[in-house]
Amino acid sequence: MKPRAPLRRVGLVGDAHCQAGALASAVSFLRAQGVDALLQVGDILDGDGDATRTCELLEEHDFIAVAGNHDRWALGDTIRDLPHATRLAELSDDAARFLRSLPRTRELETAAGLALLCHGLGENDMACVKADDGADRLAANAELQALLAAGRHAWVLNGHTHERLVRRVGSLTIVNAGTLLPGDSPCVAVVDFAAESAAFFDWAEGGRFRPAETVRLDSWAEVF
Repeated sequence: MKPRAPLRRVGLVGDAHCQAGALASAVSFLRAQGVDALLQVGDILDGDGDATRTCELLEEHDFIAVAGNHDRWALGDTIRDLPHATRLAELSDDAARFLRSLPRTRELETAAGLALLCHGLGENDMACVKADDGADRLAANAELQALLAAGRHAWVLNGHTHERLVRRVGSLTIVNAGTLLPGDSPCVAVVDFAAESAAFFDWAEGGRFRPAETVRLDSWAEVF
């Protein structure tokens, strides 16, 4: 699925963590929603599923994807004492090539301004904004403040925290896609820039997604 600019509706998949089965279901579900493109926010590796198949699905279905901190760690063979850590030797050559090709960020033209697809915040794959971050924490968040000061992006589409989120801070709206990891409220989202809404769908046993909540893209707005 090739993206068309500007994007009006996108299917957003959060941290995959080797959940190939859930990802396959997400592909079918999101395509049925008539999205313009499929996006994925990194942390493809480090999970109890099939790492190679997860990479294959992302490439086969033309996902616009970025790398997360777990992917960076795996490619660098660091922090491999994690539970369900992926070793490079476990991956096919094609899967390893795909992972190495992923940037940390991508810019996407949307019907409502420029979006930044990343794992954390910008180039920092460990940075984040959470629902309960107060004004002091937001003000001290260097990566967030740099994005706001640059004024280049209207949207950040990210992951990392495993917590679905829509939050506007100043001129920037952050949409966190959550995760596919079981036990962390697995979900996907359809972000509709034209309608200014994000619809989240919970993944249930049997490979089905069911509606959870639809949130306006100006939710939880903070004005600095």
